[in-house]
Amino acid sequence: MKTQNKVRNIVTGLVALFISACNNQSVSVIKPVSYVNLNQFMGDWYVIACIPTIIETESYNAVESYQLEEDGSINTSFVYRKNGFDGVEKRYNPRGYVIENTGNAVWDMQFIWPFKSEYIIAYLDKDYSTTIIARNARDYVWIMARTPFIDDNRYNELSKTVANLGYDVSKLRKTPHNSH
Repeated sequence: MKTQNKVRNIVTGLVALFISACNNQSVSVIKPVSYVNLNQFMGDWYVIACIPTIIETESYNAVESYQLEEDGSINTSFVYRKNGFDGVEKRYNPRGYVIENTGNAVWDMQFIWPFKSEYIIAYLDKDYSTTIIARNARDYVWIMARTPFIDDNRYNELSKTVANLGYDVSKLRKTPHNSH
C-alpha cells in the first residue's frame, strides 16, 4: 500500500509539473520595441518601480547608467542606497550585450561570467523619457525614467503597460528617491 501511495504521489507530482510547464509555455513572449537608438538610450535612468531582484528589495535612490563601448557592449552601473536614503551605497557593474537583429531592444546582461540575463526593452517613449525593461519569465520588471520622479498619472499608465505584459503589478515596489 505504501508503495502504491508513493507511486501515485510521484505520478501526481509529474502530472502537476507537466501541466505547470504547459501553462508557462502558454504565456506569450514579450515583444520588444521595434528599434532603440543606443546613443539616445545611454545615460542615467532612475528606477521608479520594479518587481525587485533580491539585491533591490530595500533600494533607495536607485539609478541605472549605460555607456556604449567601442566594441558595442554596454558598460552598466547600477547604484543605490541600501535600507534608506542614508544607507550604504551599493554598486554593481554588469555588462550589456545587444542581441543581433533585435533593433537593439534585446540585450543579454552579464553580472557574473559566464551567466547572462535577459533584458527586453518592452516600452520606450518616443522622447526616451520613460522605459520598461522586462523578462519573458515575468519574474522581474523595471519602470525607469530620466528623472527621479514622475507624476501619478504617468506611473499608473506605465503600471497598466506592465500588467498588459503579463505581470502581477501587486508585486511592484516603488523605489524611494529623495531630491538631494
